[in-house]
Amino acid sequence: MTGLSGAMAAVVAPRRDNGHTIDIGAALDIVDFVNERGVKGVAALGATGEFVHYDVEERMRLAQMAVRRSRTPVIVNVSHSTLEAAVALARAATEAGAAVLLLMPPHFFRHSQAGIAAYYSEFARQTAGMAPTLLYNLPFFTNGLEPATAVAILETGRFAGIKDSSGNIEMFAALRALRDRMDFRLLIGNDNLLESRRSQADGVISGCACGVPELIVAIDQAVTGGDAEALRRRGALLRLFIEKIDAFPTPFGIQLTLSCRGFAKAAPPLPLGEMLQSKANEFREWFPGFLNAMLDECRGAI
Repeated sequence: MTGLSGAMAAVVAPRRDNGHTIDIGAALDIVDFVNERGVKGVAALGATGEFVHYDVEERMRLAQMAVRRSRTPVIVNVSHSTLEAAVALARAATEAGAAVLLLMPPHFFRHSQAGIAAYYSEFARQTAGMAPTLLYNLPFFTNGLEPATAVAILETGRFAGIKDSSGNIEMFAALRALRDRMDFRLLIGNDNLLESRRSQADGVISGCACGVPELIVAIDQAVTGGDAEALRRRGALLRLFIEKIDAFPTPFGIQLTLSCRGFAKAAPPLPLGEMLQSKANEFREWFPGFLNAMLDECRGAI
């Protein structure tokens, strides 16, 4: 776990034409792409990877292939609406050689904080001896962890850390306070906090790093190197990029970015509607100029 740090990419999982299975070849090409551009790890089948679309066997297959292909550690999301499937995914990812697992609370149906804590406790019991697991806090899309719940679960010592994608300052403060009392991996999962919070965390698992890995790697270097001026310039580029992709549903903006960078199979697979299609066309016209400016700024950082 000590090597799990720096700028890591949450990668998309393009679909085949049938719409419900993963195009493994296209997914592995994207793993190559982010590795070649300096990321320190790859997170597969998280929210950016649209894991909710795929069945357990399909997810197991991609996890196995990603671990074989990646030159950096692979983090595998094993979240599921059922405990049994989450444990099965954890076992398969561990056997494949995943460096670490991600587990969010059970999704779709609403659960109490006590129920979420019980879910994590039983998962830990059934997966003892498997790959270490990080809590995965993603309240935008599922049951969120309250700060007190996250702290209580981490205090058990049965989890290796947390990927917090909430963007909640109260949560971050609680986790930082806990770090003064015990050691665990604190990873940011919200790109909006990358500039201001990266220096207080071990690293970032970034969806933007799938589309513009050069920029996230360069920001990480500016933060850790204390280069305030480079951070200001690169942060402005990141904020502009986020503003553009926020016009689309997650993770359409990242998929659209990848399609502009030559990964045709990564293009958003669902109909966008007239208004969003117009914005997508505008994005395609805007992105080449942004890409050139971004690469000029980041040259030498990788």
